[in-house]
Amino acid sequence: MSPILSKITLSLFVSSAMLMTACSNQHNEATTTMANLTAPIAKKIPHEMVIHNHTRIDDYYWMRDDSRTNPEILAHLDTENDYTAAQLKHTEAMQELIFKEIKGRIEKDDSSVPTKKGDFYYASEMQGENEYPIYLRSSDVIGSNSQVLLDVNELAKAHDYYQVSGLSASPNGKLLAYGEDTLSRRIYTVQFKDIAANTLLADKLEGTNGTVVWGNDNKTVYYIKKDPQTLLGYQVFRHTLGTPQASDEMVYQENNKSYYTGLSKSKDDSSVFIWHSSTEASGISIIDANDAKALPKPFIAREEGHEYSLTKVHDWYYIHTNWQATNFRLMKVHKTHIGDKKHWQDVIPANDTVKLEDYELFTDHLVYQQREQGVSRITIEQLSTGKKQQLSFNDSAYSLDLYGNNELDNKALRLHYASFTTPGTHYDIDLTTFKKTQLKQTKVLGDFNSNNYASERIFVTARDGKQVPVSLVYRKDTFKKDSTNPLYQYAYGSYGHTIDPYFSVSRLSLLDRGFVYAIAHIRGSEMLGRPWYEDGKKLNKMNTFTDFIDVTKALTMQGYGDADKVFAVGGSAGGLLMGAVVNMAPELYKGVAAAVPFVDVVTTMLDESIPLTTNEFKEWGNPKDKVYYDYMLSYSPYDQVSAQDYPNMLVTTGLHDSQVQYFEPMKWVAKLRDYKTDDKVLLFKTDMEAGHGGASGRFKSIHETALQYSFFIDLLNK
Repeated sequence: MSPILSKITLSLFVSSAMLMTACSNQHNEATTTMANLTAPIAKKIPHEMVIHNHTRIDDYYWMRDDSRTNPEILAHLDTENDYTAAQLKHTEAMQELIFKEIKGRIEKDDSSVPTKKGDFYYASEMQGENEYPIYLRSSDVIGSNSQVLLDVNELAKAHDYYQVSGLSASPNGKLLAYGEDTLSRRIYTVQFKDIAANTLLADKLEGTNGTVVWGNDNKTVYYIKKDPQTLLGYQVFRHTLGTPQASDEMVYQENNKSYYTGLSKSKDDSSVFIWHSSTEASGISIIDANDAKALPKPFIAREEGHEYSLTKVHDWYYIHTNWQATNFRLMKVHKTHIGDKKHWQDVIPANDTVKLEDYELFTDHLVYQQREQGVSRITIEQLSTGKKQQLSFNDSAYSLDLYGNNELDNKALRLHYASFTTPGTHYDIDLTTFKKTQLKQTKVLGDFNSNNYASERIFVTARDGKQVPVSLVYRKDTFKKDSTNPLYQYAYGSYGHTIDPYFSVSRLSLLDRGFVYAIAHIRGSEMLGRPWYEDGKKLNKMNTFTDFIDVTKALTMQGYGDADKVFAVGGSAGGLLMGAVVNMAPELYKGVAAAVPFVDVVTTMLDESIPLTTNEFKEWGNPKDKVYYDYMLSYSPYDQVSAQDYPNMLVTTGLHDSQVQYFEPMKWVAKLRDYKTDDKVLLFKTDMEAGHGGASGRFKSIHETALQYSFFIDLLNK
């Protein structure tokens, strides 16, 4: 048995020992069988692509089928799935053990903390073996007269994949709107339900993004329609209940394909906001929610490089803006002066070292969330007196999320708190006394004890001298800072998305087996503010990859992990990260898991018919510009595959992925098989029913985690 198991708790030791004994013969037989397995080899059909007087030959371009019906392509994906299943057959017992471990820690009967909106408190609950939630509401916070709004389990019965989106009650609380996706392409059909009668209305809105915003007359709704090819939501329609969708009025169309379109309603319910969002600029148009014939008016003219968001409180608009503020600031303007920045007034001034991340407004209180040196903090300010109070928390690194603060006259702030060692905890914090009331903490069943685990937050010096934050967690009785522990290193590193330390019941199955878990907060995130993001995008993108590599080297040199037992994981843009680092430093990793990886960067970014491409130009650059073409080509994982040894790899995708098309990882795996000079395992698994988010359902997704964990654990024993 692997030495990493030597100090785990007795119960886990016994169960694992029994498993290994039972499976030892299977493993030996599997080794013999695996030697006889032949990896699928894809045919080559050279496809020439020329731009900027440069020619690329793509031998696997033929794998793209937008209809997802080509028999040859589907057969090849099935063959890859069969090969993966055969290669991992000897791990099935381990997969099942880990699945049961994770599932066994989850409370089967669970409910969310109710949040108030209008006259009702809304919540969801999970029951028994159900995969999906039941949505409820009550007229009081204790739920004494709960009413079922939607049982997603019943709706999902007829579908292999089912996802509900955008539940929204009408202002009078009599009707419910919700979107449903049965293909995982994130194109939703909106349904309307009469809550009292428990029946669906005849109205049905096809081809939407899954969310509606109600006008105040209880019969008008605004929704976004998606382009079926690019999947961009670019048209806002107004629908009157009882009329056909074909007669809906288009009130806005976004003609700039680099912008996303969104919808929301102001906290005071007076306005519908249309959000115009690109990577480096944004805008908002406003519709009077009390006028079913109103047309949108821009809050302010769009400006390149200006990003902002709005909250409306009575006669004042509060603006979260980067205008003359790299790390954003909060300003306000009276409704009589919208459209003119010279009337904007500072509320929270700009700070070059502190990023203003989020805020909530109440009748007499402002709550704001800032990040300094990678750590979030919350401040409550009474507007009438200027009195301030900063909240404190026990952990050195943690995640904080403000949610459910729907009412202006709330007496308390609702937030969710978690850390590597603290399960998700919901608090109400009195806005006047600042007293914290714990409403709920996620229960972890079994023998979990948070005191068995420790977390650290360190900084690693990158090759250019920048200090990269790293969050670490491990089990105290298995960890030795002597370079003997297996290391699981995760990162994302794009779009300014910051991944704070969070609690995971699944992760315990790694920690209890001696793994050290690390999140590398590399450039491309906003962990150290907006400049940290800017230093990891477009012509600075290479910093994202070298940061990850430098963190790996530092963690093994400092004793946090065994240099021969390092496993790297990333998904989507984090899958691009995985593709880049295995090209640049394959020798550092024993195993790599890349989920829905964005790896064919240049080809995708040159094709504006591919969903979401045009929105990405400000993140990656436009390769029609030679400067960006050359730079992208220098790191694009698919283009940079070479004849060298690669780590053991597990690549996963979904056939119906709407964000990273299935053919990107499919082509990448085919090319890797052709070029790699090693005999390590390269596995490719496609979920033929799922999309970008993987399997739907709370227990189904655990199988994907168990597969990945088992893949890594198995590699430790070879």
